[in-house]
Amino acid sequence: MPISPTRPAVTVLGLGPMGRALAGAFLKAGLRTTVWNRTPGRDRELIGQGAAGAASAEEAVAAGDLVVVCVVNYAAVDAVLRRDPVARALKGRTVVNLTADTPDRARDTADWAASHGIRYLDGAVMTPAPSIGTPEAVFLHSGQRDLFEEHREVLEALGGTHTHLGEEVGRAATYDIALLDIFWTAMAGFAHAVALARAEGVTAGELAPFAQGIGAILPPLFATFAEDADNGTYSGQINPITSAVSSMAHVVEVSEAHGIDAGVMRAVEGMARRVIGLGHGTDGFIRVAEVIGRH
Repeated sequence: MPISPTRPAVTVLGLGPMGRALAGAFLKAGLRTTVWNRTPGRDRELIGQGAAGAASAEEAVAAGDLVVVCVVNYAAVDAVLRRDPVARALKGRTVVNLTADTPDRARDTADWAASHGIRYLDGAVMTPAPSIGTPEAVFLHSGQRDLFEEHREVLEALGGTHTHLGEEVGRAATYDIALLDIFWTAMAGFAHAVALARAEGVTAGELAPFAQGIGAILPPLFATFAEDADNGTYSGQINPITSAVSSMAHVVEVSEAHGIDAGVMRAVEGMARRVIGLGHGTDGFIRVAEVIGRH
């Protein structure tokens, strides 16, 4: 779509794979888009698509009604935004921070923004860069609801779904961290399974179709376990934790017989045995969340 001079102006700070995808989606939607990155040269393709390249972060910020930040972590956010020229240029503008980090750092950044007259929304991108601009993209937002609604139309140029999780600014980062916990734990489990299977003469390709079947079992279990956790029921009718811990021990045994580090499964087994030791052996595995969450 041709860039329209009447459309809102957007600035994207950070041009890693995700930042470039965000800027590209804004451009395809016909939005006036200014881009900047600490490492020179990453803006060339976007400039070729119609973006305006900025020589400095403060120049980039001054060009946009909405400033979208997507860098490696909040230390990088601080290095870019918390400098006098940039902070002054941001005053009165809205920052949507799509950088991944912790809830406490999101809250700290929101406090800093408020003290400098900067309007702030925190957010998270829950799908990979190729999904941006497509219906598959998933964005989470937290902060002032009216601010989110004010910029919703522009943000929706990024495609997919945009969910406002509440006014408490740390909620998007909380969801992000919790969901990444699921993702990386699952990836670690698959990597370990591949090592174990290879040690027994099974290739990763042979294992993969059955691993996908295991993955398909998980969504309904998540829903059931979430209900159990919220209601405090912890039903173990189908698979009590005493049965589960036996299979965990088998994984540890086979792994260590082949010299494969079984530290992750040993940790999971330890959590399960702690639940049993507390007298909850007939409960389901999700009782672990209640036990390890105690202070």
